[in-house]
Amino acid sequence: MSTSKTCRWGILGTANIAQKNWQAIRNAENASLTAVASRSVERAQQFIDGCQSTVPHHPAPRAVGSYEALIAAPDVDAIYIPLPTGIRKEWVIKAAEAGKHVLVEKPVGCNANDVAEMIAACNRSKVQFMDGVMFMHSARLSPLRDVLDDGTSVGRIRRITSAFSFCAPDEWVNSNIRASSELEPLGCLGDLGWYTIRFTLFALNYQMPLRVSGRMLTKARRPDSHSDVPMEFSAEMFFDHGVSATFYNSFITEKQQWANISGTKGLLTLSDFVLPYFGSESTFDVHSDVFQQVGCQFDMEGHSRRVVVRESSNNAPTAQETNLFRKFSELALSGKPDSFWADIAVKTQRVMDACMESARHDGKVVELP
Repeated sequence: MSTSKTCRWGILGTANIAQKNWQAIRNAENASLTAVASRSVERAQQFIDGCQSTVPHHPAPRAVGSYEALIAAPDVDAIYIPLPTGIRKEWVIKAAEAGKHVLVEKPVGCNANDVAEMIAACNRSKVQFMDGVMFMHSARLSPLRDVLDDGTSVGRIRRITSAFSFCAPDEWVNSNIRASSELEPLGCLGDLGWYTIRFTLFALNYQMPLRVSGRMLTKARRPDSHSDVPMEFSAEMFFDHGVSATFYNSFITEKQQWANISGTKGLLTLSDFVLPYFGSESTFDVHSDVFQQVGCQFDMEGHSRRVVVRESSNNAPTAQETNLFRKFSELALSGKPDSFWADIAVKTQRVMDACMESARHDGKVVELP
């Protein structure tokens, strides 16, 4: 167990999402940013200068010119790794073997075997492992869980539907790593489906599906990619006791991030489950509509209530991304890694792998052991 009250962070890679987490680290009172690494000192310094100009750390983190040097740094306790999925495993394992706690972007790996290797390395070194799913650390999740479990608001869950997408410009495919089978082989399924799958698993208390069926509705590749990756993907998941779920992900339809949970007594809806809309509140709605017929009179009565959580978005000290780094730093400083986070990462990856396997065989149903 560390005697320090601050977890010292290093960022390994200068991906765009690291800019958001740069501010989250600053806002977490038990975290500090020591260094940022890239393939060159100049590129790392450029990233630092850009972030410092809007969200300064005091003192400013230093630029490191190699990943190996950051991993070896004695003043770094935990490493955030936003590298492309195709090259991430090597650096996760090296960081773990050096005794560093590891927070990784999603999807965690190219397949579940890769994820298992990463987690095994973390377990051997007794360091914390976690994926960077921010909504898992939202203050909204606890009341949402309470409503799902109260037995009356939704009742027994029967169906879950969700969608997460954004519409990328045509030229995006020619340059973005998410259109490269070498760097991001799961395309929109990996980038966006990690969230829709994770939300489904959360709603069902991490019960795994018995079988899945997935389809690549649209696929593409950037010019240097060896094969196509999903640009648009949908899947069905089938669980025990007749429960089913479906999700849709896309790089070619405009922004959406909604989820519906249908039960025997009501419906729960969220319109922004991944990234809460800008403001000081996060919400969800519970519906229990009533249909009445009296002779020729047909009435559908809407009965809804909104659950409101005081939670700021956009990198505020109480926002979900800050809570992520706050929680991770707490676990790292405790010296007692929590295996829950590794377990749900493996489950998410296994479901994703099965969906992709099904899609490669025209939607053939794939069973999960």
